[in-house]
Amino acid sequence: MTIEQQSLEQQEPSSTKLALSLAFAGLISGIIIISIFEATLPTITANKARELREAVFKVLPNVTTMQKLQFDNGKLRVRTEKGADENTIYGGYGSQGQFVGYAVEGAGPGFQDTIRVLYGYLPEQRKIVGMEILESRETPGLGDKIFKDMAFVANFDDLAVDPEIKAVKKGTKSTPFEIDSITGATISAKAVVRIINKARVRWEDRLPAPGNEPKLESKKTKDEG
Repeated sequence: MTIEQQSLEQQEPSSTKLALSLAFAGLISGIIIISIFEATLPTITANKARELREAVFKVLPNVTTMQKLQFDNGKLRVRTEKGADENTIYGGYGSQGQFVGYAVEGAGPGFQDTIRVLYGYLPEQRKIVGMEILESRETPGLGDKIFKDMAFVANFDDLAVDPEIKAVKKGTKSTPFEIDSITGATISAKAVVRIINKARVRWEDRLPAPGNEPKLESKKTKDEG
């Protein structure tokens, strides 16, 4: 072995050193990512709660106060636990504490990914009076029209739910339970309808008869949620 070859061998790091260096770098990177996530999680959670709260007031006109409701042991009650789950619904109340309607969340597959929807429902009138997309990754310029196309969103401002909501070709709706679809984004539009129909059926037998809704237990303003 020449002196030059010996020098090269001494300069080149061993595979063990390389593996250890990579492992250490990965460990440090992981710690940094976890630290950033934990540091920002409260802010992210608070922002999502605020966005949901604002959405409730959007989909339920004339509502000034809301409270979380929980379906538990066959009964709808005021939710005392923090956060929300699949059995959570939102009650909307007027300025005098009178019950107005429910804000119901639903989720399901769209064209690209899961779509999360919130809609306002008046059980006594059996009508949907507002719809807000909480989360969507649908195709920009097409599928994202489910929340950017105000004409489509307006379909849900006064929409009958019986026998069920149907999406029809744009410009052809003729009944109170039909909505105009979106040209070029039919799949996304129908996904929204499917999600709402599924959520409505799920909650149909859980909601108390009109007049027996949970009373407002605490005054919660738009800012407090």
